[in-house]
Amino acid sequence: KNEKEEHLAQYLSIWGGCNLMGKNLHLLQIANLWQFENLTKLQLDNNIIEKIEALESLVHLVWLDLSFNNIEVIEGLDTLVKLQDLSLYSNRISKIENMDTLQELQIFSIGKNNLTTLEDVAYFRRFKHLRTLNLAGNPLCDDKRYMLYVVAYVPNLVYLDFKLVRDSTREEAVLQYQYHTEPLEQEEAEALAQLEDKQAKQKELEYHKTAFVEYLNGSFLFESMFAEDTAAAKLACLPGVNDLLQAYPSWFVSVCESLFNYGLKEHENREAEVSHFYECLNEVLTANQQEGRKRILDFENQSKKVMWLYFCLLLEEIHNASSYDIAESKRAQYKEDILQLSEALMALEILITDQLEVRLKHIPVRPHIHNVGGCRELENNHHEKLLEISITTLEKSLKNELNVALPADVQTLLVDKTTIVNTVNASHGTRLRSIDKRESDILTCGFTACFQSVQAFQNEIDRNHNRVKEIILFIENLQEELDSIQIPEPME
Repeated sequence: KNEKEEHLAQYLSIWGGCNLMGKNLHLLQIANLWQFENLTKLQLDNNIIEKIEALESLVHLVWLDLSFNNIEVIEGLDTLVKLQDLSLYSNRISKIENMDTLQELQIFSIGKNNLTTLEDVAYFRRFKHLRTLNLAGNPLCDDKRYMLYVVAYVPNLVYLDFKLVRDSTREEAVLQYQYHTEPLEQEEAEALAQLEDKQAKQKELEYHKTAFVEYLNGSFLFESMFAEDTAAAKLACLPGVNDLLQAYPSWFVSVCESLFNYGLKEHENREAEVSHFYECLNEVLTANQQEGRKRILDFENQSKKVMWLYFCLLLEEIHNASSYDIAESKRAQYKEDILQLSEALMALEILITDQLEVRLKHIPVRPHIHNVGGCRELENNHHEKLLEISITTLEKSLKNELNVALPADVQTLLVDKTTIVNTVNASHGTRLRSIDKRESDILTCGFTACFQSVQAFQNEIDRNHNRVKEIILFIENLQEELDSIQIPEPME
């Protein structure tokens, strides 16, 4: 078997590119395809393959032919999300399954297998792009309902068993099975609406995360505070605490929503500033490149005139002192041109750095943390009132003046002042930690955004340094070319 697998790999490697063929090789197993990750077409028909496997890396596959093999189960196709054409014709498959991820499927041939249950074709309704289906040669085709049933339950089909689905057939199928398909359509519409709603909420959540305000537009933080506070339920049984808890949630949520709205506004401002920063940066870089090219082009045009005269004088072999002086003058002029070009190109890079620093100062990168203090202040006020109620309840309990019966686990807190105070303080500490954690998360995300902005600045600094090195190298090459030319002494 290993020899056959190696044979497959060698055979496929001969084809190369994106289309591979491995038919009539008597293969028992699919293997050694991990190296063909860019493959779009794979043909492995007319072998003796028993299992669909080892295709995980072929994520770009569009066309797959596994017909005329010994496959019994549809599996191993989960990663082939781009697959459009699939042939499992003439195998031993008895159930349509494990194809949910193939949402791009347009052509599917599963004829001449062991499919027996006509109702299973409803599975194909999930493939909204499926236009061609071949089921011919399966036992289910012997059912007299076959044609109309398939057309009714898979309404988007254009070809069934290699034959065009006529409009008259489609109309007859709809009339005969509409009372069966309408509930399905209703369920699918509801499922689609739920999916779209879920995706919209997820998209909204991702946006809130970029603004560092996720879950602040509601009671999530408040509920998480009390979910982690194991003593809260016991303390809520104390007389007067229930009234205290009536107003606390709404006040807390109101502060959170203010923080949420403020955060979104700050995010919009930050995004606008960052966008403006990159627009200005691109404008400056473009202008810099254009001006740099112009300076170099002007230099080259001017240097050609200077060097042409220079070389003409050299060709005359410098017969007299006058020609020698002119050559020296032109050489000095060329050297001065090189110096001016260097200064001009360097000045352009300095200008970019200065403008970048000015623009970066206008980007708001500090996270909006000051409003979180409002949540902490509310919690502190709640704690003070809760502690006051707890101590008052303790005093009444010790004097047997309580008019309500408290649960046994609550009564254990009223043995002395130390116990009840420690319990209330621990409860308060738990809730404060939830607020502190949320504040820490905002800070972390904010500093991450700050780092990204600084990183953009650092990237430009790196570009600037590399550009300066290029300019220095360019100028040195020009200077070396000039220095390599020797002016002969004038002849007597």
